[in-house]
Amino acid sequence: MHRILLIEDDEAISEMVRSYLVKEGYEVETAFDGEVAERTFRTNNPFDLVLLDLMLPKRSGTDILQTIRATSLVPVLIMSAKDSDVDKALGLGFGADDYITKPFSMIELAARVKAAIRRAGYATPIIQPEAPIPANQKISIGGLTVDLDNFSALKNGEEVKLTSKEFHILKLFVTHPGRVFTKAQIYASVWADDYFGDENVINVHMRRLREKIEDDPSHPEFIKTLWGIGYKLGEQL
Repeated sequence: MHRILLIEDDEAISEMVRSYLVKEGYEVETAFDGEVAERTFRTNNPFDLVLLDLMLPKRSGTDILQTIRATSLVPVLIMSAKDSDVDKALGLGFGADDYITKPFSMIELAARVKAAIRRAGYATPIIQPEAPIPANQKISIGGLTVDLDNFSALKNGEEVKLTSKEFHILKLFVTHPGRVFTKAQIYASVWADDYFGDENVINVHMRRLREKIEDDPSHPEFIKTLWGIGYKLGEQL
């Protein structure tokens, strides 16, 4: 049985979501403020998914998300009444996996929960590497070293803190030098799901990745944009 941590300060909404997910076969733990949420996550882990409201008392949802991402790659689905692209970008930029806007239907929420848990179970990208991978599973390009075994990266010898999605996007490019990827292909490989044209998700993760690995994110050298087509690894690296 999959375990879900539901972090929502509105007790009526929390009970509605909890009851529905329990009927769907999930085990659900609840928290109504940020401090309890952090304590519950630390003491009752592992969870298979976290449902997280952004507006919480005592500690904000973004604080909780950063705390979770410091130690865990568990899927995080944000629930919020805020419906601006800025809020979506903020949540996804901090490492959330998906975003649903209140009010939402229980059917849609259950579908997103199921999809997020399913996606979290994939082990390797759908697209297999074209380039031979060294025995030690490390690939160096320019000043960037990608450690495929340890899911980590170094830039000029300094650790680059990447989210799971950012790492798998980077891995996709460094194992396919010279290949151009459309947004649909990136989404299918990294998210292991069908792409329905939501460019915001790809744009946010690509921007955040470039901010971490590029000297000048506005003029990227590692991951180049081919306008109207997609992205590819820089040829000069």
